[in-house]
Amino acid sequence: MSSIPHACSDRAASTAECFDVLFIGAGISGIGGAYHLRQQSPRRSFAILDEQDSFGGTWWTHRYPGIRSDSELYTFGYRFKPWVGAPIATAEEILKYLGEVVQENGLDRHIRYKHRVLSASWSTQDARWTVKGVRTDTQEPFVVHARFLWMGQGYYHHDKGYIPEWPGMADYRGTLIHPQQWPEDLDIGGKRVVLIGSGATAATVIPAIAGRCAHVTMLQRSPTYFKTGRNANELADMLRGLSIPEEWVHEIVRRKLLKEQQDVVDAAFSSPEELRERLLAGVLEHLGSQEMVDRHFTPRYLPWRQRIAFVPDGDLFKAMRSGDASVVTDEIERFEADGVRVKSGDLLKADIVVAATGLELAVMGGIAFTVDGRPVDFSQTVMYRGAMFTGVPNLLWVFGYFRASWTLRVDLLGDFFCRLLAHMDQQQATQVVPRLRPEDAGMQMLPWVEPSSFNPGYLTRVMDRMPRQGSQPPWQHTQDYWRDSEELPAASLNDGALVYGGGPRSASRILPSREAAAQDLA
Repeated sequence: MSSIPHACSDRAASTAECFDVLFIGAGISGIGGAYHLRQQSPRRSFAILDEQDSFGGTWWTHRYPGIRSDSELYTFGYRFKPWVGAPIATAEEILKYLGEVVQENGLDRHIRYKHRVLSASWSTQDARWTVKGVRTDTQEPFVVHARFLWMGQGYYHHDKGYIPEWPGMADYRGTLIHPQQWPEDLDIGGKRVVLIGSGATAATVIPAIAGRCAHVTMLQRSPTYFKTGRNANELADMLRGLSIPEEWVHEIVRRKLLKEQQDVVDAAFSSPEELRERLLAGVLEHLGSQEMVDRHFTPRYLPWRQRIAFVPDGDLFKAMRSGDASVVTDEIERFEADGVRVKSGDLLKADIVVAATGLELAVMGGIAFTVDGRPVDFSQTVMYRGAMFTGVPNLLWVFGYFRASWTLRVDLLGDFFCRLLAHMDQQQATQVVPRLRPEDAGMQMLPWVEPSSFNPGYLTRVMDRMPRQGSQPPWQHTQDYWRDSEELPAASLNDGALVYGGGPRSASRILPSREAAAQDLA
């Protein structure tokens, strides 16, 4: 494989490096995509840009106590590299796993750290992207050209989390932090901690600090669903006891878990009350109080309308049962000098307030995109198979699954991407762009995610900035791994939804003019 960028052969005679593929982000998505490109299309040149100091994305930037996966690693890990540890892994273990993928496949020499991407401009005439940014260590600007972009930068701002504006915040004399910016030198010993939130982050931080601080209170506006279980996989342990090769163990356990996950998701829509009772029974088993389950752990919504957090070995509930942690279900009235006043009138005294209140989404990483000089408003585009956008050429975006592991989609899109590149070679095409077809005229346009299906706050806050989806294939953003696993490998690349250009064989299907592209964007 060529690891050296080639010169861009165009009229501009640019001296900037030019790659066949540029991966934005060196996290789960970027590393996985680069692996598949190297394995399936080894002659293409590529580079990976990341603004952080190392690989890992979320697992590098988040440093709060106890940080761990909320998906088991047999599916959160890549399909091509067996996972050999406990199903729920710490950030340190996940980074070690990713580091092995990087080293074993020679990806390290392709990654450029401390490279913050600011803009990406597509030129139909030159059939390439011009990516501009700045080095975070030297503040020097850089320019890179690429034939195709793989967007794996994640979906939120890594440098800040979401904190609502509560009344009286300026009056609070204690320490207020978001878990995403947890200070390395924060001393919690002997401190009263109030953690605002009830999702996966809360379920991770509370058992990690309970017993180390004076007391921690989980203040939640409304309850969340939790799934409990042992942080072990009996089938994997049994197979290893039989000296089954790790590749077999990984694949067998992975398939079994995927089947079980599919059954749970199906139950969430076919028999949600039954699933609700199963989840609540697991909480009761560890908490030991039906009154607490009814008051603090019975959500108002049906299962899987928001993400279900896995609580390994029930550690969150053990912390509460021991008295080191407690839970209050109420709304915030205001902050006061020494704590948080809730609407019931109680004052929750706190030396430290942790606002585990969600992420601050960044559509396409906050990068400024243009196509032939026209700014791209992604809210006015329609998604092709949840990964490409009408009117935006040679770009693929990775967004993982809400109800399954993120990495599953990385593997599927890696295969699809390499198949698309090979198809373009066969067509002698240098450009591809999704375009609504005549038969799509009048198709109903829907939100990026249907609120009735999935509605966490971090999405509903920015839904107006997200791309749209259509009511029929291939314009649907299904968020369904089991459907994608059948449809993506079999998807036709010649159904008219993808328009090719730039080569003699594609003369009858050239890229739309700037005016036509503008209509797609509008």
